[in-house]
Amino acid sequence: MINIHPKFIDVGAGNELVVLTREEFDRLYLMASEAEEDEADVLMYDQRKEDLAGSTNSHLPKEVSTMLLRGDRLIKAIRKWRGITQSQLATSTNLAQGYVSDLEAGRRSGTQETLKLIAHHLDVDPSWLMDDKG
Repeated sequence: MINIHPKFIDVGAGNELVVLTREEFDRLYLMASEAEEDEADVLMYDQRKEDLAGSTNSHLPKEVSTMLLRGDRLIKAIRKWRGITQSQLATSTNLAQGYVSDLEAGRRSGTQETLKLIAHHLDVDPSWLMDDKG
C-alpha cells in the first residue's frame, strides 16, 4: 500500500484541488508508468498467445525457449536442440560455416530462401525462422 497524505482544497462550484508532496507525486507517477508498462506487456503476451493459437505448428520446444531466454538466437537454439554442429549444418545446406555463424550471431539476416533451406535441414516449420526478429 502506498503511503500518501493528500490535502484537498475546495475551490467552489464542486471543484477540488489535490495537493501532494513532490515525493508522493513521484511515487504515484512511477506507479502509473509501471502500470502502463505492465498493460503493454499483457497486451503483447495476449497477442503472441493469439498468434500461437492460430498456428498448429508454431510452438517452440521448451529446450529452445530456455536457450532463447539464456541469450541464444533462434537459429542457434534450434540447431543445438537438434544436436547439429555449425559445420554439419553448413555442409548439409551448402553454406559456408562462417555464414552460418554470422546468421546465428545476428551479423546477417539471411534471405527467405536461405532461411527456408536451413529450416528444412533443421526439420522445423520455416515460419519459425522467417518470423525471427532477434
